Amino acid sequence: MSWIRTIIMERWFLITLLWINIFGTIYGYYWYLYQLQETPWFFLPFVPDSPTASLFFVFVIIGFLTKKQQGWIEALAVATLFKYGIWAVGMNLGGAFVGTPLDFVNYMLIFSHLGMAVQGLLYAPYYKIKGWHIVLAAFVLFHNEIIDYVFDMMPRYPVLSPYQNTIGYLTFWLSALSVFILWKIRRP
Repeated sequence: MSWIRTIIMERWFLITLLWINIFGTIYGYYWYLYQLQETPWFFLPFVPDSPTASLFFVFVIIGFLTKKQQGWIEALAVATLFKYGIWAVGMNLGGAFVGTPLDFVNYMLIFSHLGMAVQGLLYAPYYKIKGWHIVLAAFVLFHNEIIDYVFDMMPRYPVLSPYQNTIGYLTFWLSALSVFILWKIRRP
């Protein structure tokens, strides 16, 4: 297992991961383009969940490369990468379960979002997360739940819209799990 820790902190690996996350972030914002065009300006920061999570991780990687880590960015990255990574996998599989067959884009979204969740946790030994960073991340996650499920700004999956209340309930608990994981990996 120590060889994995060695490889993931190699400069060439970090730069490769940086580019993957930059391109993934750009694609993610593009995926939200139509929804963003219809979103009131004051909700814009809260709509593109996954690309914002990967954008946080872009800054985490830059922190590793420049040796200028920021624990609050790391906390936001870990919590959002795990939450939205697992959430998107669930949404794509849920759509397949209720009748929409999975296609190439669904499989790409499933594997890329699973990768998001894993990469955030993979770097846990290197984060400098403190208690107040966890509070900040928890605030952001739960505030986003309110924006998504009270103000109807969640990502659009039309086939799953009849299940919106159930999805909102499960997403709340996914946020709680994300905060718990963040608390467990912190370095006091």
